[in-house]
Amino acid sequence: MSTLRPLGATGLHVAPLILGGNVFGHGKMDRANSFALLDAYAEAAGPGAAIDTADFYVRYLPGHEGGESESMIGDWLAKRGKRDDVIIVTKVGGPMGEGMEGLGAAYLRQAIEHSLRRLRTDYVDLYFSHMDDAKAPQEETARAYEQLIKSGKVRAIGASNFTPERLVSALETAKQIGAPPYTAYQPHYNLLERDYETSFRDICLKQNLGVMAYFGLAQGYLSGKYRQAADLAKSRRGRGVQSYLDGNGFAMLAAMDEIAAQRGTNLAAIALAWLAAKPNVTPIASATSLDQLRDLAASITLTLTPDEMARLDSAA
Repeated sequence: MSTLRPLGATGLHVAPLILGGNVFGHGKMDRANSFALLDAYAEAAGPGAAIDTADFYVRYLPGHEGGESESMIGDWLAKRGKRDDVIIVTKVGGPMGEGMEGLGAAYLRQAIEHSLRRLRTDYVDLYFSHMDDAKAPQEETARAYEQLIKSGKVRAIGASNFTPERLVSALETAKQIGAPPYTAYQPHYNLLERDYETSFRDICLKQNLGVMAYFGLAQGYLSGKYRQAADLAKSRRGRGVQSYLDGNGFAMLAAMDEIAAQRGTNLAAIALAWLAAKPNVTPIASATSLDQLRDLAASITLTLTPDEMARLDSAA
């Protein structure tokens, strides 16, 4: 069972691992497999179980329209029958069809209704702007979110894939007009990709934003799955890890291998525990099998020592 941690100023308390929902609704993740995985995660995480999805998942795959992940999670929530003991995070703004994208007020009102219907719930715990929208005035977006919060359909809001300048601008705009600000941020952050530390960390700490790090396993590379070029064919994500083979990846895996052997754990758990030890940071990770989930869930109870943290930091 996990130790709950505050997710910044959202008012939410989550487990040290958030389950990524980008795998649900396609491939082998049918109802039976998805439900088994969601059940196993909820048991491992306990009361702070949190699931991260988006309306856009998995529209980017051939033959899909978007909303498949939300619908699968919604079906599971309905079967489970205990909505309030799971934290549901979803996102808006990605392209969902003609005239259906961005952060304009009218579209936000429409999109939340669609997400709530698919998720089979009457509220979302945390609603993210999936990406910035330069066409929508930030004041308009802030006022629209204010109304969603007042209506009870959304408990807290966050941002993802913004530039530092636009994130600060959005926070300042909300403050100036007295609207609820973003209280969470989702960056691309892992042991090998550390731009968050120079571009966003100071902002997030100063504003007490709950940080939900995605790509925490560097597209699977930090699980140790890809150790040579021949391994890249193991999954559809394989092509995306080539850069790690060419960079500091081998040195990082060597450091992780040493710690794993000493602690009797696996590489994925180490990568996620490193993130969870950073101030205000909680990692997101997805799995497509119970074996993978067990590896990820090991991070929930793994606390790295200061020496282990330093060894990993220096290997990057």
